[in-house]
Amino acid sequence: MALVDDLGRALERTPGGGIILTSLDAVMDWSRGHSLWSMPMGTACCAMELIAASFARFDFDRHGTIPRADPRHADVMVVAGTITRKMAPAVKRLYEQMPDPKWVIAMGNCAVSGGIFYYDTYSVVRGVDEFLPVDVYIAGCPPRPESLQDAVLRLREKIRAESIAPGRSRPAKLVLPSPTDPRAGGVATADDGSGEG
Repeated sequence: MALVDDLGRALERTPGGGIILTSLDAVMDWSRGHSLWSMPMGTACCAMELIAASFARFDFDRHGTIPRADPRHADVMVVAGTITRKMAPAVKRLYEQMPDPKWVIAMGNCAVSGGIFYYDTYSVVRGVDEFLPVDVYIAGCPPRPESLQDAVLRLREKIRAESIAPGRSRPAKLVLPSPTDPRAGGVATADDGSGEG
C-alpha cells in the first residue's frame, strides 16, 4: 500500500494532479468496494447467520464479498458473536495480520455491546470496539443475513468517501431520508408557499 500512498502524495503536488487523483480515487474505491474479501470471525451463535449468508439462497457473492480463512488475504473482518477477554488478543492478532486498508463489521449485540452476557459474566468484552476500530455495526440477536448484506453496502459507501492520499476524503452521499423527502412510491408535489400542496 506504500506505493499507492506515495502516488497520492505525488499527484497532490503536481499541477493538475488533483483531477487525476480524483479519477484514480474513483477507480480505486470502486475496485475496493466491489471486491471485499471477508475474514469470518464467528465466535458464538451469530456465526450461524454469518454462515447462512454464504448460502445460495442469499446470493452473497453478487456483492463481491468472498469469505477467506487466511487473514493475509482478507479486507474485512466480520466479528460475529461474544468476545471474551481471553479471546480478544487472538482476534486483535488476526486483525493486525490483515493488509491495509482493512475494515471491521461488528455483527450482533454481543459484538456491538457485549449483549446479554456482559452483565452476567466478568470475562465478556463490552463490544469489539474496545480493541478494534469498528466501521459498521449490525444490531440484532441474531441479525439476519440480509442485515449483513446491508452492512456490506454501507461499508461500500464509506469506502467510496476515502482517498488514497493521506488526510483527504470526499463527501459521502447520505442514504437516510429526511422528513421532507417523499415516501417511496409517493408523488412529490411542488410547494408554492400558499399552503396548498
